Amino acid sequence: MHDHDHTESLRAAERRLQAAQLASDVDALSELLDDEGRFTGPDGHLYTKADDLRAHETGHQVLTSLREEDLRVLATAGTGVTWFLGTLEGSVGGQPLRARLRYTRTWLRDRAGWKIIAAHATFATDTPPGTGDGPHRG
Repeated sequence: MHDHDHTESLRAAERRLQAAQLASDVDALSELLDDEGRFTGPDGHLYTKADDLRAHETGHQVLTSLREEDLRVLATAGTGVTWFLGTLEGSVGGQPLRARLRYTRTWLRDRAGWKIIAAHATFATDTPPGTGDGPHRG
């Protein structure tokens, strides 16, 4: 498989993840999240696969809209990273949610396909980098 093919298959996995999040499809999410995976939320807390699935199963987190602004993908035969920027709407714990977020996800690929092993989310501003709004670290 060529690098382009790896990139496209990872891009498709990321889009399946987005659809599963929007639908609270726990079965699809379970397939896309590695059992040992960890996720750093925008609140700085560390979450597990079980935490994520439970949030969807119980209705603690409900997404009604997920709008992708930018998606960048880097993939090799066995590992990949996606950088998603977009706006999410819905509710968390019964409280309305509307936030622009950047997700960085690290994926592993095995015979079953791509799975997220680590992820991090942060709130994003509406100001693009390089516009004089402060220091940016890469």
